[in-house]
Amino acid sequence: MKSYLSLIKFSHTIFALPFALMGFFIALRQLDFTFDWQLLVLVLLCMVFARSAAMAFNRYIDRDIDSKNPRTVMREIPAGAIPAQSALWFVILNSLLFIGTTWFINPLCFYLSPVALSVVLGYSYTKRFTFLCHFVLGLGLSFAPIGAYIAAGGTFDLIPLLYSFAVLCWVSGFDIIYALQDVDFDKSLNLKSVPVRLGRKNALYLSSFLHLLCAGFIIAAGYLLTQTPTFDWLTWLGTAVFVLMLAYQHTLVKVDDLSKINLAFFTTNGMASLILGLCVVVDSVV
Repeated sequence: MKSYLSLIKFSHTIFALPFALMGFFIALRQLDFTFDWQLLVLVLLCMVFARSAAMAFNRYIDRDIDSKNPRTVMREIPAGAIPAQSALWFVILNSLLFIGTTWFINPLCFYLSPVALSVVLGYSYTKRFTFLCHFVLGLGLSFAPIGAYIAAGGTFDLIPLLYSFAVLCWVSGFDIIYALQDVDFDKSLNLKSVPVRLGRKNALYLSSFLHLLCAGFIIAAGYLLTQTPTFDWLTWLGTAVFVLMLAYQHTLVKVDDLSKINLAFFTTNGMASLILGLCVVVDSVV
């Protein structure tokens, strides 16, 4: 169990899960629906199953690459803790569970589930042929707020869509930062990434621009939320903290100093997502 939790980096669920909860509770409040524990559990299960399938598939597809990279050689499949075939079966099981769970939510979620799954699984191939791979990862995680909103309300809306655009820019931006660690290795295997294509300095500039866009989408969504009943100062507090955390992580990483990249990637982004999600969810229920 410990090996599989490590395989899928379960702790990283903290990035997208708060946005899914935001989408869910915003839908309940906007559409005046009664809270349903069973529906919330189904949404959370969809998040877990989709992400588990995506992460395990990424590790399965990249097992040969990981075995050559000193930074990743001790990951579960290259290290022999989990056989490659077992990891593939784990992907298949979680994919089926994801699609099956959407069946019990509503027809729209069920019909869209293969689309979402194709994006989150397809990401694993992208660095082999395009430097835009970071944006595919961002697209996959951006389904969290709009997907949860659809699950709760059965329809689309501008506010969760703005949060989805924010997640797209946010994740793409911090994944570019994370890819700075492997520039030389990626070049040696002809793998694609923004840092490989643009260089470290320009990659950081692009990441900053994406996070500037993210801040704009977050502020726009927060503004629209606070024009509706219930959402007030807590939403603005969470929005402000998130934007400040975005700016802070760019003070931690420099072209010639990547020593604080884990602090920027994991701690800062995790705290930003948690605080924003907590503020918006609490604002929706008090």
